[in-house]
Amino acid sequence: QVQLVESGGGLVQAGGSLRLSCEASGRFFLINGMGWYRQAPGKQRVLVARIVGGSTPNYAEFVKGRFTISRDDAKKMVFLQMSSLKPEDTAVYYCWTLATRTGTGDSYQYWGQGTQVTVSS
Repeated sequence: QVQLVESGGGLVQAGGSLRLSCEASGRFFLINGMGWYRQAPGKQRVLVARIVGGSTPNYAEFVKGRFTISRDDAKKMVFLQMSSLKPEDTAVYYCWTLATRTGTGDSYQYWGQGTQVTVSS
């Protein structure tokens, strides 16, 4: 089992910035991918940004140029720097990871509990 703990959400005015952090923990797992999804009220959960393996980051079109994802593999952490925030960015942001269990080679997806980001106009 992998646990994900997020931090950094909150209330910010439009045009402002926030930085989300997420730390993974768990024994006998190798972290392959980490990233962020979000879910606005009444809508489905969608990808915001993620990094899988050594590939370049994958961003949703609606955050390109405004959000930056980064990883610290030594600390099993992922960050999301959000700038030029808009009211439509308001959502619960979920940390995501793709982890492989050592020994079996089976991969699993895990989710954090979510952190609220609210952008006021």
